[in-house]
Amino acid sequence: MAAPACLAQQTLHSASDEHWAEAVRREGIIRPLAEGQVAGRGAVRAAARQLGLSVPRTYRLLREFRTRPVTDALLPRRSGPARGFRRLASAIDLKVEAAIDAVYMVPERPTLKRLFSRVRDECRAAGIKPPSLTALRARVTARSLRERIKARDGAGAAGDRFRQVKPGPQPQRSLQVVQIDHTPVDIMLVDDVTRACIGRPWLTLVLDVHTRMVAGLMLSLDAPSAAGTALAITQAVLPKAGWLADRGINHAWPTQGLPEVIHVDNGADFHSRAFERGCQQHGIQIEYRPPATPRFGGHIERLMGTLMGRVQALPGTTFSNVADRGDYASEARAVLTFREFERILVLEVLGPYHNEVHAALGRTPAAAWQEGVAGLAMRQPADPAGLLLDFLPFEERMVRRDGIRLFNVLYQDGGLAHLVDAGGGRRRVKYDPRDLSAVFVELATGDHVQVPYADLRRPAVTLWEHRLATKRLHEKGRRTVDEHAIFAAVEEQRRVLAEAYGRSKAARRAVVRGSLAVGGGLAARAPAAADGDDDANGQVRMPAEGALSGVEFW
Repeated sequence: MAAPACLAQQTLHSASDEHWAEAVRREGIIRPLAEGQVAGRGAVRAAARQLGLSVPRTYRLLREFRTRPVTDALLPRRSGPARGFRRLASAIDLKVEAAIDAVYMVPERPTLKRLFSRVRDECRAAGIKPPSLTALRARVTARSLRERIKARDGAGAAGDRFRQVKPGPQPQRSLQVVQIDHTPVDIMLVDDVTRACIGRPWLTLVLDVHTRMVAGLMLSLDAPSAAGTALAITQAVLPKAGWLADRGINHAWPTQGLPEVIHVDNGADFHSRAFERGCQQHGIQIEYRPPATPRFGGHIERLMGTLMGRVQALPGTTFSNVADRGDYASEARAVLTFREFERILVLEVLGPYHNEVHAALGRTPAAAWQEGVAGLAMRQPADPAGLLLDFLPFEERMVRRDGIRLFNVLYQDGGLAHLVDAGGGRRRVKYDPRDLSAVFVELATGDHVQVPYADLRRPAVTLWEHRLATKRLHEKGRRTVDEHAIFAAVEEQRRVLAEAYGRSKAARRAVVRGSLAVGGGLAARAPAAADGDDDANGQVRMPAEGALSGVEFW
């Protein structure tokens, strides 16, 4: 039902200065009457003359002030209808409200014009005058915004918009909480040789929440994975002097040490056995965000947004969305290679970002880190050389006299002899997806035996190449796939990619990805048993100094 037509009541904060001054004047006249300081009809008539109002209006003001004895009760009424007043006839109003529920408040999110068309047709069919588009818009906006978003975008979207945001992690010291996340970078990169586009890289960041220092930063041409996460964590924990020297970067990157808590989303790589076991091995607690709640990772989300904003100043940027990009030809404007962009990004982090005053900190992240670690004993891994191995993906396999079979490839080495003599059994076999030319068998002591291909003539391949070869063989009707067929298929894939190199962005990306992987994997950097670094049982300890120098994603 329509509210009665009346003038709108003003409030303390909505009143103009002129109207407020008038209310203050009225209060000085009305309050003595309301409190009984003066009484009688003569007093009310005298007050009416002072106010310039009729006697009945003065009585109404007196009643209102006695009910609510505050000054804004005496504000002049603002011209226009009172809040909630509706001019439309009740028959039209009912049709409008029904149409809003049936047509507008639905997940398909129709436009206001479609709603207007529906209401107009129904009113004409009923022989009544349809409302204007302005009146219809007023009816829609009168509904609460939360109600509209819930009906049109879903309860989740309404919750994200209106749910009270609780503060995220509030660590009191450095490395108490770190956040890890991945994002595709808003830039197109090019191949080193042809300078043709190879697409967008992925960025993995490790952020110390207390100081806002970037503890680790890794680029990849593949989507996030358990092995990529292992590399990022290892880089964050270990000293980075060798890694920086390989890239000709002279800036300081002092962050190192094991975190107490790693705060992550619910990505598959963060739920992998390798990630969970690696954290458990080093006494790191894992905290997962509630599903579909990016606000709980706000610190690292804001950092990624900051870095992407700076990336968008580089040639070849894709910007944050299509609308921002406009007619900018990202692929045609791309000029930076993977290595060049990596160096620019690291310099941006270690230079401006670490040394600019952070609004939330009131000082620079570098200064916050220096202050935070002063007098604090940072927890270091017991075996820095084996840290990456602790986070690498693994499979349980039997150790037999002929070696170990993983991914239909046989691995063999004399270092397994003592395991065979002890009865073999199932062992945890770790692998680096960037380079399958060797695997690492975990011993009961926590050490690892590096085991190469049984056939050392085989080329180093990535897990991506291996899986693609296996898939192609199955597509050709092969029920079983043997080692010889796998490596033959990999060689054929590489030949096809080489021929397509100049024609296809996917082929160029695959070739560059392979060049970053094979030779940069852990197997290529671990000392072989023949080098004299193995003990009596063939156990290999990975080199601690510069162990990650040059290591990249595959």
